Amino acid sequence: MPINLKGSRKEGAKYINPIPTDEAGFDKMPSILWEYIKNKAETVPKKQLGPFTTNPEIFNTPPESGLRITWIGHSSILIEIDGKRILTDPVWSQRASFSQSFGPKRFFDAPIALDSLPPLDAIIVSHDHYDHFDKATIEHFANLSVPFYCSLGVGFYLEKWGIAKNRITEMDWGDTAKVGDDLTITTTPTRHFSGRGITHRNETLWSAFVIKGNKHNIFFGADSGWFEGFTDIGEAYGPFDLTMLEIGAYGANWPDIHMGPDHASNAHIALKGGLMMPIHWGTFNLALHAWYEPIERLIQLAKEKQIRLFAPEPGQPTQINDLPFISGWWRRYR
Repeated sequence: MPINLKGSRKEGAKYINPIPTDEAGFDKMPSILWEYIKNKAETVPKKQLGPFTTNPEIFNTPPESGLRITWIGHSSILIEIDGKRILTDPVWSQRASFSQSFGPKRFFDAPIALDSLPPLDAIIVSHDHYDHFDKATIEHFANLSVPFYCSLGVGFYLEKWGIAKNRITEMDWGDTAKVGDDLTITTTPTRHFSGRGITHRNETLWSAFVIKGNKHNIFFGADSGWFEGFTDIGEAYGPFDLTMLEIGAYGANWPDIHMGPDHASNAHIALKGGLMMPIHWGTFNLALHAWYEPIERLIQLAKEKQIRLFAPEPGQPTQINDLPFISGWWRRYR
């Protein structure tokens, strides 16, 4: 049965997923904690990663192809597409947590300072989890003019942290917003959840984004478990020159809300993707697998499924010209 791509649903105050979903709630905590206790995988690199650095002068010259990607880490990406610059899920802080004293810590510093970023045309916020939505980073943009495009309910936090209301566009699944005259952003469903604490779970929405310029069409998947909706999204909005899909933070106790490389590669195919960029890995310890496992597994799957991968080094602005590119940066640290 096709997934409804337009309009989210709620039960009372809470948004619900497009299909029934086990969100790994409190009932899973005992088994999850036990798995963490007995886990022996290298979830944190034994060697310090980086430092990775970005030369800001590169942004003075537009990419010849019209599409260039700078991976800041995790799901934070500086996208240059057809004359526009878009930043996704910006997290510059050391920890993806409500406190900078504890919680998942970055494996490497953000490769470019916030003050050194080029002028932006838009910032996208997919959902309100700490590893995608960082208060200190958002506050940096309070006195600037860049507009924000976010899922329903997330604007509450943006205003609270200093972003003027007229700079915020909240979007439901299926909504389309224009950035300038010739670029559009459209939200699509994902299979995930939201919340920044033990209360108010799922009271804000979670989304993926179709970003379509005058030449390129790309997909920012944010966080999602596998669901047949990827096929519907591919039919409605594809094909895509590039898909950016999460491959990390998967586990046996939460298969419905994160894909891992196996399902992410299937999602790429369902989306009618050209190049596939793996995101949401190699930056924070959020699961039980080795920090490098997602990318190595994906490379194996890509060979089997004939998927062309795009895996740049953090902080390295890399132009996309339809050719696969695997930097292999992580192998220096194993």
